[in-house]
Amino acid sequence: KPSRVDALIAGHMMNYIRDGSCIQLGIGGMPNAVGHLIAESDLRDLGGHTEMFVDAYVEMIESGRMNGSRKSIDRYRCAYTFSIGSRRMYDFMDNNPAVASYPVEYTNDPAIIARLDNFVSINNAVSIDLFSQVNAESVVYDDGTPGQISGNGGMLDFIMGSQWAKNGKSFICLASTYTDTAGRVQSRIVPTLEPGTIVTIPRQMVDYVATEWGVARLTACPAWMRAEKLIGIAHPDFREGLIQEAERMRIWRRSNKR
Repeated sequence: KPSRVDALIAGHMMNYIRDGSCIQLGIGGMPNAVGHLIAESDLRDLGGHTEMFVDAYVEMIESGRMNGSRKSIDRYRCAYTFSIGSRRMYDFMDNNPAVASYPVEYTNDPAIIARLDNFVSINNAVSIDLFSQVNAESVVYDDGTPGQISGNGGMLDFIMGSQWAKNGKSFICLASTYTDTAGRVQSRIVPTLEPGTIVTIPRQMVDYVATEWGVARLTACPAWMRAEKLIGIAHPDFREGLIQEAERMRIWRRSNKR
């Protein structure tokens, strides 16, 4: 279920979704929170195209907000590859012409995604560094051992496709902090990724990043500006430390906005 932080991040997303947008949601509470807010909004004629079909799509379709009427391909249908959700979701999907399953090489093909105007891709991440390298699949344990906690899935496919689409946007969302096994609060926005961390999304492909503290657009930004914008959406308790590290790495200058 979406947490309070998920709901805050989802609220930020709503400022970027317009009538006729085509929505892709990744896994987790935050994407479901977005779907719930959309279902309660006054948005119209949304479309769906996703690797994973989840309960949030049921809410959006049943509310009438998502009908696929403005899609250039698969009109009136939400295209997907696989589904994970509730019994209610599977009953909704059964023999329902509002959804259409396709092989993953179709749904995740960036060239196919790029044909859908106003595409909005929304995915979760584990951590991001001040250079804007994104980790969405791994963790480094206290003893320094790296571990993989998820697959990379279609995240990069949808980030690429959405940015190639006319008026497309991609969002990488993460809570600004987490609590480690020792009970300490840690920042998910870090100076550099730890050795052994997997980079899921390279820095040059990052468009928007969102935390509960706001949204930063990083497209075409130089290194110092990426660092500054990411520090601006980090948890306030960690911002000064991030500034000090950015200065040490010489990617931020005190002459820039603090």
